[in-house]
Amino acid sequence: MSKKPVQKEKRDIKIVNIVVSTSLEHDIPLEKMAATLSNTEYNPEQFPGLVIRIKEPKTSALIFSSGKVVCTGARTLKVVEESLKKIIKSLEKINIKIKVTPELNIQNIVASGSVGMVLNLNTLAMKLENTEYEPEQFPGLVYKLREAKATFLLFSNGKIVCTGTKSEEEVYRAVDLLVANLKKLK
Repeated sequence: MSKKPVQKEKRDIKIVNIVVSTSLEHDIPLEKMAATLSNTEYNPEQFPGLVIRIKEPKTSALIFSSGKVVCTGARTLKVVEESLKKIIKSLEKINIKIKVTPELNIQNIVASGSVGMVLNLNTLAMKLENTEYEPEQFPGLVYKLREAKATFLLFSNGKIVCTGTKSEEEVYRAVDLLVANLKKLK
């Protein structure tokens, strides 16, 4: 009598956005930057930062006059570094020489994927702690997994979005904890 192999849950998760902050340790003349560079938006009456959109690699950054930068849209830290190099090169066009290698501080990693199982969101909303579920307003359940410092959006088809983590390892640990918690309820 042959035993059927135990089917392991199919879990695929990809990092879709890394939000990084840094400092160029130099004051930045945002008005001059906006007037010189075409890929920028600056409206100081609405927001104190300048938005710069980088085509390759496709990212965006907020630059503040203090030299603080928040970069978003990258899927890897290598892409963040490439984007910052392009920003520094752009600043050279307006005679701003950045002398530091910016230190990257990961603020948030967003990952999405699937836990490979159908989820009953009504049941999960009742059985899991720290959830919010308003199906009339949004089709996903919000689940705050405190022990992993992560917040998940869970959808009935098994698709998930994970946010709040600060490293790739934290993403996978949080997803493993999520799956373990879901399996306890089956």
